[in-house]
Amino acid sequence: MTGMEGLQWVGEHWFDLLQTVGIVGGLLFTAYTTRKDDGSRKIANLIAIKQQYREIWKELYDRPQLARVLEKRVDLKAQPTSLQEWLFVKLLILHLDTVYHAMKADMFVSLEGLQKDIKEFFSSPIPWTIWEKLKPFQDEDFVEFVERCRSGIETPR
Repeated sequence: MTGMEGLQWVGEHWFDLLQTVGIVGGLLFTAYTTRKDDGSRKIANLIAIKQQYREIWKELYDRPQLARVLEKRVDLKAQPTSLQEWLFVKLLILHLDTVYHAMKADMFVSLEGLQKDIKEFFSSPIPWTIWEKLKPFQDEDFVEFVERCRSGIETPR
């Protein structure tokens, strides 16, 4: 095609060309705004997750007797877990389940240190004992995730 034929073709098909450029431009703009919205949604979800986390751990400050949950040396035969300890740990497990499923669905930015936090928490006797009793009621993927974190095996993101 020569330069003259090219100009003639553009002259005949200028409207089609303009439509195509407009459609491609619109798609590129949509992809850009969707990506920006996705980032904003992930940050908003992270803020909500962290707010829930703070609310649960606030219980430890409001009810100091719950501090035993974090103790590494606890005689559960002499003093079994209390109902308050059970509920506190169960709330944390439910929260962790929510976080795990949100991470799997790529609903927020990754949480650095989450796996180490899980390992540390479940290394205490009370959380581990309660986990062992609640584990049969959790979905298999979530159980595997917690077990891998507790054993210190890196889990894929």
